[in-house]
Amino acid sequence: MNPGSAAKRSVTSEADAARYDTDDLNEAVRVMKEGGIILYPTDTVWGIGCDATNADAIEKIFRLKRRADSKSMLALVSSEGMLQRHVKEVPEIAWQLLDAAVNPMTIIYDDARGVAPNLPAEDGSLGIRITDERFSRALCDRMRGPVVSTSANISGKPTPMTFSEISGEIKEGVDYVCRFRREEKAGNRPSNIIKITKGNIVKVIR
Repeated sequence: MNPGSAAKRSVTSEADAARYDTDDLNEAVRVMKEGGIILYPTDTVWGIGCDATNADAIEKIFRLKRRADSKSMLALVSSEGMLQRHVKEVPEIAWQLLDAAVNPMTIIYDDARGVAPNLPAEDGSLGIRITDERFSRALCDRMRGPVVSTSANISGKPTPMTFSEISGEIKEGVDYVCRFRREEKAGNRPSNIIKITKGNIVKVIR
């Protein structure tokens, strides 16, 4: 861990300063703890999520998105400490990239651990992002671990930038739709994605 450093605060909008409904958060957490899947706001676009340690819940998301389970999804964590618990070793270059990041950044790390076996890619790598959006951060804190995040669309379809653009099929296919930030008109963009492989080789995916 980079001493004295903290992940860049990536969300500074009025929406992030708004108060979320505690009942909304509680219900989302309850659903995930019971193996359900949710539709929720993140530091980028709206995401479909679940407990990252629950293989059955992850499979539900694959089925809803009609996505091959050979394609991994990413996970959100709420802190550097939580990141370290789910990666065998966070390379120093990763801390440098996070310190320098202006926009939300997902980093694909080798040797993910402490998550369901069907979440990482076939090579054992997993994309993880430290979220600074208050609702998704609170979800991770309440779950005491990572929360799956994947764009709220059927695989191959355009990624919705706002809640209003999400299809009825997705909204009806999850077990709970969060209320926070539904009314936002301006959407965020998906995160930058960086892959760090053995030998600290950095590859820009998006």
